[in-house]
Amino acid sequence: MPQPKKLINSLHRAMTIVDLFTEKQPAWKLSEISRELELNKSTVHGLLKTLMHHGYIAQDPESEKYKLGLRFAEKGHLVMAGLDVRRVATPFLQEITDKYGDATHLAVLDGGEAVYIEKIEGRSAIGMYSRVGKRAPLYCTAVGKVLASGESERVIQELATHQTYTTHTEHTIKNIEEFITSIHHVAKQGYALDDEELELGLRCMAVPIYDRDKRILAAMSISGPIARITKADLPTIISDLKAQAQKISVQLGY
Repeated sequence: MPQPKKLINSLHRAMTIVDLFTEKQPAWKLSEISRELELNKSTVHGLLKTLMHHGYIAQDPESEKYKLGLRFAEKGHLVMAGLDVRRVATPFLQEITDKYGDATHLAVLDGGEAVYIEKIEGRSAIGMYSRVGKRAPLYCTAVGKVLASGESERVIQELATHQTYTTHTEHTIKNIEEFITSIHHVAKQGYALDDEELELGLRCMAVPIYDRDKRILAAMSISGPIARITKADLPTIISDLKAQAQKISVQLGY
């Protein structure tokens, strides 16, 4: 990908280092970073030292591997606190969780993925993919489908081409055509389902939250075991979700 003009090279390199740290690989050796970014070790070492000075990178004294520093937790909290939709939506998510006993979520679209910005834990013991800050694919999550459904046809096509279509279960959407068809269906009906598409035994429903410009700002959802959230329950739960989402949207100026 071509670099935008007027980037400050040292800062760009530092942020590229930060972007290496993921859930799959949360710790890196100096030599690994150097090799991955094709930078000499002295340059990488200087950048890491600078990031460590400001608390954004830490080093394990035993393994000598680098990891993200606690300053990110502090700044992440500030970002979350500054999201109006999160502040407004949280009491309504709690109300749904209290009523049904299952986890509720709030997610936004970012970089072609859904990002969970709030989660209210339910009583379910089932393993669940979601947590605050985690990114999720659009094609196999209810929140992802809802978020995609608010985009223009051109953007939907772009989003479709950037999905991995990894098969998580036998119910997972398998290709671009299935994804686009699903998104069009979601746009018409006003809600989305993840019916064991990401995790077997887990069902999720999501609805849109709108901003003052009548655009989809976020998606709210409820997830739980299929034994408790049965297909017969769907109309009632979806109706409740839509009612809460409408209240949130109104408070946000819709």
